Amino acid sequence: MNVKVACVGGGPAGLYLSILLKLRDPSHDITVHERNPEGSTYGWGVTYWRGLLDRLHAHDPASARAVEEHSVRWRDGVAHVGGHTVRHHGDEGFGIGRHRLLEILAARARALGVRLEHEHEVRADRLPDADLVVAADGVGSALRTRYAGHFGTEVRAGRNHYIWLGTTKVFDAFTFAFAETDHGWIWAYGYGYGYGPGGSTCVVECAPETWSGLGLDRADEAEGLVVLEKLFADVLDGHPLTGRSGRGAGASWLTFRTLTNRTWSRGNLVLLGDAAHTTHYSIGAGTTLALEDAMSLAAALGEPVALRDALARYEQERRAALLPVQSAARHSAQWYENLPRYIRLPPQEMFALLGQRHSPLLPYVPPRLYHRIDRAAGRLETLRRLKRRLGPRIARTVEARNLAARG
Repeated sequence: MNVKVACVGGGPAGLYLSILLKLRDPSHDITVHERNPEGSTYGWGVTYWRGLLDRLHAHDPASARAVEEHSVRWRDGVAHVGGHTVRHHGDEGFGIGRHRLLEILAARARALGVRLEHEHEVRADRLPDADLVVAADGVGSALRTRYAGHFGTEVRAGRNHYIWLGTTKVFDAFTFAFAETDHGWIWAYGYGYGYGPGGSTCVVECAPETWSGLGLDRADEAEGLVVLEKLFADVLDGHPLTGRSGRGAGASWLTFRTLTNRTWSRGNLVLLGDAAHTTHYSIGAGTTLALEDAMSLAAALGEPVALRDALARYEQERRAALLPVQSAARHSAQWYENLPRYIRLPPQEMFALLGQRHSPLLPYVPPRLYHRIDRAAGRLETLRRLKRRLGPRIARTVEARNLAARG
């Protein structure tokens, strides 16, 4: 059956959904409306892991091959703190420039017959004439905001300040750098692939008192970059930091907004990706979750059920999948907000707990004791099984209680 779909927002979620729907039924009439000019994007590199790549290959091998070909990869994590460097060999990670990812998905969508309309802003009070309207227009979604009362939208601001930057320094591993100042600690996450493969993305974060103490609240963009370059000179090896499209261009400090919604659909309007939910950037899951939303929604729409039932199935499936991820993201953000609890540990222990920051158990156990238990669990199968069972169970319980309390 021919279905008319209007997707508002040309990010990864909206483009990938249009691809999957066209693959399921080429007769579907699908238009993606994007308010920005084609080729413009406001992000640096995005990260993902092997699991997502495998799912992309299963759903659309053509676009998956292109994504993999244009990605960089790493296996090591490196932490620089207090003059010490610790390297850890881990799972394979991938990075790709957001602009490159969008180019790949847009080209694939066009090849399948999807219409892409750039510089076309859909008014929230005048939805497109379509059987299904998909709000994939990001955390600031105008369509969701228009009906915020119905969706039960809640936004919670995090405590720390952060800024997305690029650098010409090419990191060969996922890099953490912690710098102590007279006003507290400031830290950076760096990984290969920034605006292009010849550079990297660098996210800098600090507590509010450190941000204001260093004068970053008063500095203009160029002055702020100079301050950060001096603080992270060792890890940058003399390379500069840049804003979005050049030195000091488009770089702004933010506080992370965790967004949830009580329901994800209203009639024939459904939320997708960041319009429906956000998770803290420190777990690097935003793009992955958006693409997985698209996979789930496409599958639900392919079932022989009424639209209302398909949207309910999509929401139920994704809510369940998000619970442990939301818990991990919340605990990760809290780990950084409570950095003084961990930063004075011996470097190996500190880095080990950095890798365990998603754990719902960690905030309730003294750090050095947790580290000893974790090492023992690695050696003893009984403890390892217990930890695997308890962690996700506690995460689901805590997250469900938090959601219920907010509702």
